[in-house]
Amino acid sequence: VFSFMQSYLFSRNKHLVDFTHKVAQKFVFEGKHEEAIPAALHSLRFSIDTCGPDSVELVPAYLILAEASTGLGRLTQAEEYLSQAQWIVLKTSDCSNGIQSKLHRNLGLLYAAKGNFEESLYHLATDIYFASCAFGTHDISTSGGYFHMANVFFRQNKMDIADSLYTEVSSTSKFI
Repeated sequence: VFSFMQSYLFSRNKHLVDFTHKVAQKFVFEGKHEEAIPAALHSLRFSIDTCGPDSVELVPAYLILAEASTGLGRLTQAEEYLSQAQWIVLKTSDCSNGIQSKLHRNLGLLYAAKGNFEESLYHLATDIYFASCAFGTHDISTSGGYFHMANVFFRQNKMDIADSLYTEVSSTSKFI
């Protein structure tokens, strides 16, 4: 009976992690950053309860929290969430390329929002590398990194580079 209850509780918490993460992600996609934070915090709490405080399973919740905080202009808070995610990724020897891609994309977007374009470009290039390893060079996930890099170059008024990256994005979208 005890192991059945443990299994049931684990399964229930895993479902709650997935559900609250999807809700938070939906709010972020809709631009409802304030509404995303409670759902992402619940996802984080359920992830901690299910997998422990140092599990790589916490990273997606930290990334959603960072993205929502960035969207609200709370850059210091976003940086704290990304630091937590980065620490977990650094301690995890078998972290997936997909997770590392998402982490570096979020770091790139944070540094772009802060106006630190060189650091932003470094993380976006790293995002593209990990996305290419995880999904292939012509996947929509990889082209997102090119798009964000193009935006950074555009903000730097480096139009030739921005245009070439936007062209890369549009040629990738033909494969979708």
